[in-house]
Amino acid sequence: MIVRTLEEITDTDRDVVTPHWRSKRIVLAGDGVGFSVHETVLEAGSVNEFWYANHIEAVFITQGEGELYDRDNDVTYKLGPGSIYVLNGHERHQLRPTTEMRTVCVFNPPVTGREVHDENGVYPLITEGELGS
Repeated sequence: MIVRTLEEITDTDRDVVTPHWRSKRIVLAGDGVGFSVHETVLEAGSVNEFWYANHIEAVFITQGEGELYDRDNDVTYKLGPGSIYVLNGHERHQLRPTTEMRTVCVFNPPVTGREVHDENGVYPLITEGELGS
């Protein structure tokens, strides 16, 4: 059984801070459960380019409002508390919060916590074995 709190993750290597968002990686690949779970808080007014070419991501909005722009299909969706989107087609997308937006994200395959978005917004596919764990 795994039990964690956001408080114990804060300011550790599981707490990733960028100029426009902060992601607390609650469950990672090393936990061995087949998915990862993150709480991500995005800055109001930011435009965030993402493309998970190697992962399926589900995002549940718990707080805040904004838009999701599907770049592959030229469709914009309004998001608010209780909204979920699932990138099951590896869609290139923009997340544009109009207020601070708090989300819970699930990745499959799970991320290790060491991934960094490349110039296209993509996370590389890294496995725990590649890290020497």
